[in-house]
Amino acid sequence: MIPVLLVILLKLSPSVHKTEKPLCFLKTSPSLSRDGDLVIGSFLPMHSVEVSNVIGEGLFQSHPDESCRDYKWLHKNYQQVLTLVFAVEEINRDPNLLPNISTLGFHVYNAYHSDERTLESSLRWLSGQGQLIPNYSCLWKDQPVAIIGGATSALSVQMGTLLELYKFPQISYGPFDSKLSDEAQFPSLYQMAQRDSSLHHGIVQLMVQFEWTWVGLVTTDDMRGEEFLWNLRGDMIKHDICLAYTEKLRVSERRHTESQDMFMPRILQSSVRVIIIHGDTESLMILRYSQPIVYFALCKVWITTSHWDITMRPQWNDGHSFHGALSFYQMTKKIPGFKSFLRTVNPAQYPEDSLLKVFWCSAFKGLEKLENKDLIECSPNASLETLPLRIFDMAMSGLSYTIYNAVHAVARALHEMLLVTSEKNSIRAGESWMPQPWQLHNFLKKIHFNNSAGDQVFLDSTGNSEAHYNILEYLLFLNDTETLVKVGQFIPNAPYGQDFTICKEAIVWDGFEPKAPHAVCSDSCIPGFRKILREGEPICCFDCSSCPEGEISNQMSNNMKHCMKCPEDEHPNKERDRCLPKAITFLDIKEPLGMTLACVALFFSVLTALILGVFVKFRDTSIVKANNRTLSYTLLISLMFCFLCSLLFIGRPTAATCLLRQTTFGLVFTVAVSSILAKTILVVLAFKFTKPGSRSKAWLQPRVSNCIVVLCSGIQVTLCGIWLGISPPFPDTDLHSEPNQIIIECNEGSVFGFYCVLGYIGFLALGSFMVAFLARSLPGTFNEAKFITFSMLVFCSVWVSFLPTYQSTKGKAMVVVEIFSILVSSAGLLGCIFIPKCYVILLRPNENTQECIRNKSNCKSEKHLT
Repeated sequence: MIPVLLVILLKLSPSVHKTEKPLCFLKTSPSLSRDGDLVIGSFLPMHSVEVSNVIGEGLFQSHPDESCRDYKWLHKNYQQVLTLVFAVEEINRDPNLLPNISTLGFHVYNAYHSDERTLESSLRWLSGQGQLIPNYSCLWKDQPVAIIGGATSALSVQMGTLLELYKFPQISYGPFDSKLSDEAQFPSLYQMAQRDSSLHHGIVQLMVQFEWTWVGLVTTDDMRGEEFLWNLRGDMIKHDICLAYTEKLRVSERRHTESQDMFMPRILQSSVRVIIIHGDTESLMILRYSQPIVYFALCKVWITTSHWDITMRPQWNDGHSFHGALSFYQMTKKIPGFKSFLRTVNPAQYPEDSLLKVFWCSAFKGLEKLENKDLIECSPNASLETLPLRIFDMAMSGLSYTIYNAVHAVARALHEMLLVTSEKNSIRAGESWMPQPWQLHNFLKKIHFNNSAGDQVFLDSTGNSEAHYNILEYLLFLNDTETLVKVGQFIPNAPYGQDFTICKEAIVWDGFEPKAPHAVCSDSCIPGFRKILREGEPICCFDCSSCPEGEISNQMSNNMKHCMKCPEDEHPNKERDRCLPKAITFLDIKEPLGMTLACVALFFSVLTALILGVFVKFRDTSIVKANNRTLSYTLLISLMFCFLCSLLFIGRPTAATCLLRQTTFGLVFTVAVSSILAKTILVVLAFKFTKPGSRSKAWLQPRVSNCIVVLCSGIQVTLCGIWLGISPPFPDTDLHSEPNQIIIECNEGSVFGFYCVLGYIGFLALGSFMVAFLARSLPGTFNEAKFITFSMLVFCSVWVSFLPTYQSTKGKAMVVVEIFSILVSSAGLLGCIFIPKCYVILLRPNENTQECIRNKSNCKSEKHLT
């Protein structure tokens, strides 16, 4: 600021020395003034002026001079002037405020939104003359005791830098700026506005409510705009909302054409439907002077704050572009008597107020500049209440409310200062009291009072409370009637669920879109899909990919980065958008496979029973006797139970069937294989002990074979007992083998116990196979060893194949494999050992003799001869 100030001084210094004039010139004329014993100065933006390259004179005339081109009235801002008038009159009528001072006056100057012009106007005001005189003041009598200004942070900073040199108190009524709270840098500056540090939370919650994730931002290019952008982006990240673009507008100077030359084309070309506007009315003035057709083509949804008055625009500008906009307006209470005061205001009530006359004619006739002779013709009986909302608002704005509080704060500080001075008897009789501005600071810092609306007012920055907001929708009807309708509210620090409310049904969207617009970069993934982020793009831009096998996504969502697994007892449907209950399955006897296996088991068990019946019927024949009837009966009965035990594996597993199926299978197969082993041993012993009178023939007694069967089976009984005692089988469910099924099965309990039982059977089978294999070359009389060898070869082949097959299958397929192995191995034993004998018994009875058994070759020769 200092270099800019030096430039201004250098540019203006020649004019000071052109001619010799008295040090004090004619009094500078404010736009509006009211005489009083104590005067408050105020800088209010009443006119919009595009900056000219020529620095003209007379910046404090009633309206801008010829050097300021494109001069326009800011009609709605005139409410701020009337608020100042209302507050001063209210204080002057109050007998309890400044009782020894007759009146409180004010000077109103137009605030120019330009660094250069603001510094120049501040210097001219300090000089008190139309011509600049640095470090010299002619304001002996009417010197203001405080300045109310700073509609924007930029204006407060520009004025504060200069006013601080003279310790002038400056009360800023613009939006709260944390930068201005730095007492080390701005010790003479006070902020009246409430804090708005939670505003970004409310805006983000609004976007969350309507699922808007792809938005644009227009803000001012200053520290306040940067702070809002930083806070907003941080809160957006938490909710996966992205900023498509950010347009930063310069606040130092005013050029109406910037909107169409710079950022408006980018907004037009963008597909972003929702745009956030953050900033104050003065800094974003260029938004009000864009061509109507530009906004009409946008069909955007605007989210604004109360600091930028969405209704404020030139009379020729179209308001349809902002129809449906949602604005966060700070909650304020109604000031008693203010609306009645506005209804009575007219030029006749204040005939000395030339500024009111110019405003009145401009507002009611749409004229920018009028000659004095025309002022009396401008609707003398009209009322401000009849003006449209874009020209004047009867409801007190947030800025006007702050100005009202600021005037009362200064008056109460003067009152406190007057009381202290009176107690010290420093005011002599008949002497006017004229405090110095710098003396007011100690009293302003301690100000704390309740205004007429009941709100607490602080000037200490630490006492400023957090602002509360009404969410208003701007509506423009076909008859050009405008209104702001409350559709929600945002109260920071309120309990969760009560802090933000929005009535979606009350919101009126664009006529072409009865529902809330769709504001996303990528459409939400449909159920059954998840989002895949695009490399190098914001998280709001993504592609959709189908959920992996076994997972689902059951909602339309932008946040579904990962699909979720179904519960263990459910499975995804084909579309992968919901979970279905898994079907409970087991090897049921009603299904074709279960029925087939059961029929096969019954068939072979019946066949085994028939063979047993044949052996019993022909028990006295030579072939039955030669094959050891007891072992043959034992083997046939055990094989019959082997076939029947497979039925225990069919049907829904229960605790009883789980305990019986494997133990029964193990025991009956052990008895069968033990019987075969005993048969094989007897065949070998019968060949070796053929000498007459040999004592070794005692080993060929039936009790020897019975002992072998009992001993081998006893070991298996012991193994099964240990298995059942430690960890027995039990019913269980398999949720993972089949994706769409819950398999009811028997858990083997101790897997080691199960394989011990199975391994023991294999050990016996391998022993039988080896003994029979060694006896395969015995004479034909003892060809029983050949049948046993072949049967055990089939048996071992089946169970060797069973192990890898059983381990590689899951679910009820494991049960099928075991049943198949039981049936095939049992059928192999039955067919290889007993079918040839039955063939001889039933179809070749002539061969069922002792002679043929001993010498089959002779029987075959006799057969051919016959």
